Amino acid sequence: MECFRILKVAVRRVKTFMKIVKIKVIVQDVNDFQPEFPEQEVDIQFSEDDRKGARRSIPNAIDKDVGIVNSQITYQLKKNIDEPFVLSVSKSVDGTSKLSIAFEETLDREVKDSYMVQVIAKDGGSPPKQSILDVHISVTDVNDNAPIFSRNVYNVSIKYEHNVATPVTILSAKDLDSGRNGKVSYHFSARTSEVAKNTFRLNDKTGEVFLYKKFISGQKPMYKLYVEATDGGEPPLSSIVMVLINVVNEQNNAPIIDVNFFSASIENTATVSEDVDVGSFIAYVMVTDDDFGPNGEVTCYLNHDMFQLQSLGPKEYKITVDNSLDREIEDHHDITISCQDKGSPPLHRESKFSIHVMDVNDVRPQFSKETCKFWIRENEKPNFPVGIINASDPDLGPGGQLTYSLLTNYKQFLPFQITDNGLISTVISLDHEFQDVYEFRVLVKDNGIPSLNNTMYVSVEIRDENDNAPYFTFPNVNPFLLDIIYYPDYTNNITVLRASDSDSRENAFLKYEITSGNDKQLFTINHYTGLLSFSRLVTQQDAGSYDLEFVVKDSGTPVQSATTTLSLTLTVSNKTFEMLNSVRKKSNDNIHLYLLVAIVVVSVTVSVAITAAMSICILRYNGRRNASHRNEVNTPCKCVTEHGNYTCSSQQSNYWPDASVALSTDTEITKTHSGRSRRELNPDDELRSGQKALDGVYQENVSTLSLTLSLTHSLSLSLSLSLSLSLSLSLFLSLPAYIPFGLRIHINHLMVSMSQST
Repeated sequence: MECFRILKVAVRRVKTFMKIVKIKVIVQDVNDFQPEFPEQEVDIQFSEDDRKGARRSIPNAIDKDVGIVNSQITYQLKKNIDEPFVLSVSKSVDGTSKLSIAFEETLDREVKDSYMVQVIAKDGGSPPKQSILDVHISVTDVNDNAPIFSRNVYNVSIKYEHNVATPVTILSAKDLDSGRNGKVSYHFSARTSEVAKNTFRLNDKTGEVFLYKKFISGQKPMYKLYVEATDGGEPPLSSIVMVLINVVNEQNNAPIIDVNFFSASIENTATVSEDVDVGSFIAYVMVTDDDFGPNGEVTCYLNHDMFQLQSLGPKEYKITVDNSLDREIEDHHDITISCQDKGSPPLHRESKFSIHVMDVNDVRPQFSKETCKFWIRENEKPNFPVGIINASDPDLGPGGQLTYSLLTNYKQFLPFQITDNGLISTVISLDHEFQDVYEFRVLVKDNGIPSLNNTMYVSVEIRDENDNAPYFTFPNVNPFLLDIIYYPDYTNNITVLRASDSDSRENAFLKYEITSGNDKQLFTINHYTGLLSFSRLVTQQDAGSYDLEFVVKDSGTPVQSATTTLSLTLTVSNKTFEMLNSVRKKSNDNIHLYLLVAIVVVSVTVSVAITAAMSICILRYNGRRNASHRNEVNTPCKCVTEHGNYTCSSQQSNYWPDASVALSTDTEITKTHSGRSRRELNPDDELRSGQKALDGVYQENVSTLSLTLSLTHSLSLSLSLSLSLSLSLSLFLSLPAYIPFGLRIHINHLMVSMSQST
């Protein structure tokens, strides 16, 4: 068994009690007792007619040490070599060893009727201790049956008020032996505790168990008895039975509640700081109910939103913080612990106490809103009030006293200051044109320990006053000279006046007006955009000089303005060439469709007339040439080759030069007016044709072919010229007016070359 005591130690940190620590103090056993036999010698008998293996019981040794090792006993038999005995060891129900001596061979009383052996009992201590039992063995008739109980375990329940004269239970053991060997007596085993022996008594003859004295409050509800039945044989035989006695307590008393706080308490009121952590241990609760059975089983509960009751073991509890405490919400809590047993009827008791929550600086100052916007007008005097910042702190004492300050960096200058009550005012006079909005943060902190703070975003708008007059940015000189050439069907827009104002909003909303110089009502100006344009159709009579005076006004109060003069010289032109050559004409004004059609028709007509005239001239020329050829050329003309070139005799000098001129002329025209690859007359073909003429094979179809080719070249030339002229003129007239005249002529020549290639 284990010898120990339980100590309870309360543990706390600073002002918060954490838990109850149970310390188990174990008293270690020292091997200061040796195993002891109840007797130093025993006598046993064997009958000579006993069979081999018959055994006789001998008493076992008891070691008063309680340690597992120190009380563990081992046995050995010391004998002579020729003696036929062995030691048998078995465990009984109470944990002790059951010893017996058996023989391995048949005994012969006539040979030897007595033996002497020793049983050595040795414990497991260090060093081990031992004792010796002398066993005298005689060969005779013996008691060979042990008493036997009707059951192995007796389980008995008695009431708390049980009468001492009434047996608790009656034990019964039977022995099959007769006479003295079958007579059984009862006694408590050495394993029965002293408390049980002092509470109950045993009749050694009848086996009746009686209550020694009445139970008192606080006694154990259950007892364990070990009863040994022994017969009267020599040596005696015995057996052990366990008796469990349960005491049923029918008395019922209400539980007693004892609350121990781990912080300062006055008149059942404890103080707890509001920053205590959730789960902190604030009180130890011990419940006392000495009733037995269900009457002593207690259940306790605590109904509260901020605290809870947790079990530490049977009838032990702790009160812990279940939710965060906030003194600003509630600074006082009333708690009731209720405990009830399981008796019939159940009895219950309550314990009431209070917990006062102490304040700590745990709340940051709070602003009424996250962002605050103010506005003031510019040019106000220094120390002009801007607005008030409101912050609150529900903490008590210094934790609720607030101080304000402005947050800025080294790059930012704030022309404001703030007082301890949150009033923001200006330091200097402010100018909207210098800066129209100031954005910064206000810091508020309390005076608690540690100090808590918070910030708010503040925006101050500097509203504009009409303290700046508008001014013209165009024209930027006064007066400004401007020459205008007006073309018919041209845009009426002249120029755009520009002005600016350093003010903002309505103070910078500008309007333009013509104040003088517009006697003919020829000009008009857009009041909001400043666009100056002609108000009507311009004629030659409107040409001349105009001194126009303009004014620009803002929309502030009072209105401020600025004036300028524009000296304008107007020239009116109705010539088409001037209209085409004007650099002021916009790029999207293209030539009129009807003018383009007229130019194309004229070009085609002229090209057809030129083509017809050239065709008549060529036909007449070919007719004369053919007649001369038929009359004069009757002899063959031989041509020879010199260095790859054909030459003819003087007889053909009248014809060949003309032919050469005609051929070269056609070739040049062809090469001049056509850039693409097409079929042309080959010199080899011409020479071969000439040679056929000299040989007399000249035919009429040569003239026809030459005429056809000439007409084809003439027609191609005419059409190319007409198309080139039309395209060139169309391109020239359709080019944007703002392109310089020389550049347009260059572009036109380039397009003519491209058309000729086509």
